[in-house]
Amino acid sequence: MKYLVLTAQLFFATLLMAQSPYISRVWEYKPAPGQFVNILPEYEEGDDVEAMCRKAEEAIANNNKGMITLGGWGGYVVFGFDHLIVNRPEAKDFVVLGNAFYSNQQTAKTGGSCEPGIVMVSYDANGNGQPDDEWYEIAGSEYTNPQTIHNYELTYYRPSEDHVATPSLVNPKTFIDTTHIAWEDNQENKGYMYQLVYHKQPYYPLWIDDNTVTFKGTRLPDNYADESGNGTYYVLYAYDYGYADNHPNNNEKAQIDIDWAVKADGTPANLPGIHFVKVYTGVNQQCGWLGETSTEIMGAEDLDPAFHTAVENVTMPSLPVKRFINGQLYIIQGTKIYTVTGLIVNK
Repeated sequence: MKYLVLTAQLFFATLLMAQSPYISRVWEYKPAPGQFVNILPEYEEGDDVEAMCRKAEEAIANNNKGMITLGGWGGYVVFGFDHLIVNRPEAKDFVVLGNAFYSNQQTAKTGGSCEPGIVMVSYDANGNGQPDDEWYEIAGSEYTNPQTIHNYELTYYRPSEDHVATPSLVNPKTFIDTTHIAWEDNQENKGYMYQLVYHKQPYYPLWIDDNTVTFKGTRLPDNYADESGNGTYYVLYAYDYGYADNHPNNNEKAQIDIDWAVKADGTPANLPGIHFVKVYTGVNQQCGWLGETSTEIMGAEDLDPAFHTAVENVTMPSLPVKRFINGQLYIIQGTKIYTVTGLIVNK
């Protein structure tokens, strides 16, 4: 029996070393216009969709500790892991890493720079290793908020080649173009994303050929307040749970439970685990001199304790767990390791 346990532990540890708790690949990167677009990551002349996706991957995959922007509402990134993130009972399963932080000047609510991104997850049901299966929204704390708009749609317009900047009449040194990016949504709202003096590069993604870009999804309520009353001190308040870039990375409220995933009709998805994650900016708001709110992403991490436990302390799961090693799928239960055809490996 000791031999079986040791064999299982060594096999499981070897398997984990062959995998990583961090993002392994970025599949798609499509930000909305924003003040950090074409900077995070940096656009260079000639870059196309594939090149920018590769730059996004180089920034946030494999725990590289870089950062990418998703721009205004709807802008997104799709990434994946080299294994199934198991839906562990009564435990948080993964965390999307952002750059949220709390203000030192706290009020009754927790806030600072909190730019919540909607999190979507997908299970590779067809087994082809591609993010082409159904997506499920993580129903965070604001999912049932009456001010949350589901089935929201927003279109951004590229500035014309002969566009003339319209500086602010009140503060032209800060708002150098108040008509930089026009937008309209399916709620009969229209507006502009301002260009700020701090970021003078074009805000529309330069590698996108189309003159318009449309996003669809869930829009969260605005989460900012001008606490100064005169436009000098804005606070972006954190929502309770279930979003990216909404709480500091080391805060438990930044962690995501796969059990929160829901189908399009709001009923539980009951996923055994996930392979892919999509994150998009969840609010459509402009906060004075801070500019538009844009979710930033620095990576993501599987919270399975086995990835962070010494070999001698590995606890074998009591429930069946699917794991890949060298491209081969195995099933682990207790001290037993099986192939997918049911043959036991560690006799």
